[in-house]
Amino acid sequence: MTIAGSIILIMLGAILTWAVEFDLAGLDINVVGVVLMLGGLVGLGFGLYRIRVARRAVGPIDEPVHRHEIYEEPHARRTTVYEDRRRYDEPPL
Repeated sequence: MTIAGSIILIMLGAILTWAVEFDLAGLDINVVGVVLMLGGLVGLGFGLYRIRVARRAVGPIDEPVHRHEIYEEPHARRTTVYEDRRRYDEPPL
């Protein structure tokens, strides 16, 4: 879950908890809002943790990295020449 998605869940949960006055049989909208806010907070914490782990500093490299490219000569292509032994006065095949 991204950080923006987590913030949207938190906002939706807050709206359902404090701004909506709607009753359904067997479903409490306030509890649904609190669950959405908690899920958004967990997702926000996880997203921030992922960013922190991904941006860890890497120490200096002792030896520079050299790339060695291997270039191979292309193999010579053999061409086959077929001679047409027909005479021009013969009918075409």
